[in-house]
Amino acid sequence: MKYSVRLGDRTVDVEVDGTRVTMGGETLDVQLAALPGTPLRHLLVGGASWTVAVQPGEGPGRWALGVVGERVEVEALDERSWQRQTHAAPRAGPAESRTVKAPMPGLVVRIEVAAGQPVLAGAGLVVVEAMKMENELRAPHSGVVATVHVAVGQAVERGAPLVTLASPEASG
Repeated sequence: MKYSVRLGDRTVDVEVDGTRVTMGGETLDVQLAALPGTPLRHLLVGGASWTVAVQPGEGPGRWALGVVGERVEVEALDERSWQRQTHAAPRAGPAESRTVKAPMPGLVVRIEVAAGQPVLAGAGLVVVEAMKMENELRAPHSGVVATVHVAVGQAVERGAPLVTLASPEASG
């Protein structure tokens, strides 16, 4: 089956045939196994081993992945869903306000920004500890920090607002 996978502003076509995955002309053997009772998955890619925290995101095909202390938001859609989405109304872009939310319950251990601060896409915003792993939540787009909704030491539930970003034009 063919998928379009979006990571930030980059989209990659991926073809899955059993345990073989082809991406960018390269084919690799891939195995994925759930670790029972946890949101963790054990992933083998071409002989390399990874432990990945997987949480469903908001909307179909959206996932928040925690890998090596980094949090990545991914959207993976099959061909039919991708075509439907690309012909649908465009999504809210960076010009609009966006709120970064907690991907899972945890404890705020660090806040790396303040209201009014400009940030670039990918900049660290807040670090939340969950399941003994620190997850740095990053800016999905460039903008200005409109609101920091949390404080260090605060417990948060999944989906709790952490930081709201506004477009860069909002500061001027």
